[in-house]
Amino acid sequence: MELRHLRCFVAVAEELHFARAAERLHIEQSPLSRIIKDLEYKLGVQLFERTTRRIRLTWAGTVLLAEARRIFAVVDQARASVKGAASGYRGRLRVALSDGVPQSRLAALLALCREEDPDVEICLHEVPSSAQIKGLQEDLFDVGFAQRAGLAEGLTALPVWLDPLVVALPARHQLLAHRTIPLEALTRHPLVLCDPQVCEGFWQQLLCVLKPIESRLTIAERVPTLDLMMALVAAGYGLGFSSLARITELNNPDVVARPLAGQEATLTTFLVRRSGEPSEQLKRFIDRVTGSEHDDTRATPCDRTPSICEAQ
Repeated sequence: MELRHLRCFVAVAEELHFARAAERLHIEQSPLSRIIKDLEYKLGVQLFERTTRRIRLTWAGTVLLAEARRIFAVVDQARASVKGAASGYRGRLRVALSDGVPQSRLAALLALCREEDPDVEICLHEVPSSAQIKGLQEDLFDVGFAQRAGLAEGLTALPVWLDPLVVALPARHQLLAHRTIPLEALTRHPLVLCDPQVCEGFWQQLLCVLKPIESRLTIAERVPTLDLMMALVAAGYGLGFSSLARITELNNPDVVARPLAGQEATLTTFLVRRSGEPSEQLKRFIDRVTGSEHDDTRATPCDRTPSICEAQ
């Protein structure tokens, strides 16, 4: 099995259309069909179910797609490692980012890493938290940041940052008459919320806060990014939620942040890694994370800090 065959398979599996896959690969449709048939023959399995109207993956094809993506991730990492070595780096840390990390905090951390460990290359990957967990388990990442507390076996989560959870409102919204926003008031206004598939950890923590009123909420939009949420909030589509640090960073004059009334809701960011003794360079990285912030933004350095859900 050659990599070029796998690339063709992945294109067809993702497009589920031979013509579109051929266009994506910049080849003719006929040779692409032959490559897929040849791959099925060599593996001794059927990868696609074909009808006159559509094609779809078989279970064997679904398994191969997951394995092919993992293979290409390893190949990409090997390529990056070689380029890093050629550039003078002696080590490499693969860091996964999920649920959003404030840019100022990330920039300060990366600057400190460059200053104190200039021979170690930091490679960043933005992925959903479920992909982060899978990547850590399969040694595609060395460490990650996420707001998801529940983890798979074999992983350790260290709470490192606490940020106030706030409501984002349009600059001329009637609820700005309140210094803190009553939870019940949210049921009378449309909301612009994060996509649970993209911001899994953030959504889990937010859902715990909204649980008492969840059935009465009106969700106007689901969005994949904070930038889009802020744009829709500023335009009056609805109210949003984020950490105070991230809203402050974006500095949108048409959006105002207010805390919730009656509770000090905070978002916990966890540093996630495989269990066991970390490497020396990862240990130094963890020390910078846990020591590079002021006490009021760091989580208590213990094995586990209660999440929003547990605090309710």
